[in-house]
Amino acid sequence: IDAVPFQHQAQALLEFAKALDADCKSLDRRLPVAESARAFAVQHQPREKYAVLISPASSHSQRNWHADGYARVADHIQEHCERPVILVGGPSVQERQLGEAIEASMQTTPVNLIGKDTLSELLAMLERAACLITPDSGPAHLAASFGTPVVGLYAATWARRSGPLGSLEHCVDEYPTAARRFMNTEPEGLRWGRRIERPGVMDLISVDQVIARLSPLL
Repeated sequence: IDAVPFQHQAQALLEFAKALDADCKSLDRRLPVAESARAFAVQHQPREKYAVLISPASSHSQRNWHADGYARVADHIQEHCERPVILVGGPSVQERQLGEAIEASMQTTPVNLIGKDTLSELLAMLERAACLITPDSGPAHLAASFGTPVVGLYAATWARRSGPLGSLEHCVDEYPTAARRFMNTEPEGLRWGRRIERPGVMDLISVDQVIARLSPLL
């Protein structure tokens, strides 16, 4: 397949399908969701498309935003937007600890489901949510596959390459700033896909930036 400069990685993968003359114009990216999982989502989100989900952790810890930032955004959602906030994530020690740190930093109280749901139940939660806040992570793409808006938090990686399709305009993308500050170059001067997983890189994202992206969605 031909290389396309600065192409989103999902579109790059589709080039293989195009080379095989597969139809790529009417793709349905939604994953199947069991009705039992939808019942779990209804239990925790009685009102459809109303709650805001936060999946705070990536598999790469230096892509994660800090607990205080998540906490301040979550408080804003619950106090000023009067919408519930639900924390979701896997059962790892790191994810549980991040969720607990967010809760401890909040003035309001979220629903913390980190480590308490199955993958199928997570899909149902994402399908039913108003939107998702998350760093560069798997749940960003799962939510986007359902058409659920994603406020993606990017600095260690570039949303332009790996952000959630359909929600790139909702992402906070400080990768260009990170390239200049940590790599002393413009982002276009780096190898396509280069990660800047450095201590402090995600601190380039401010609470005000996240709220500004979130507000139109709510």
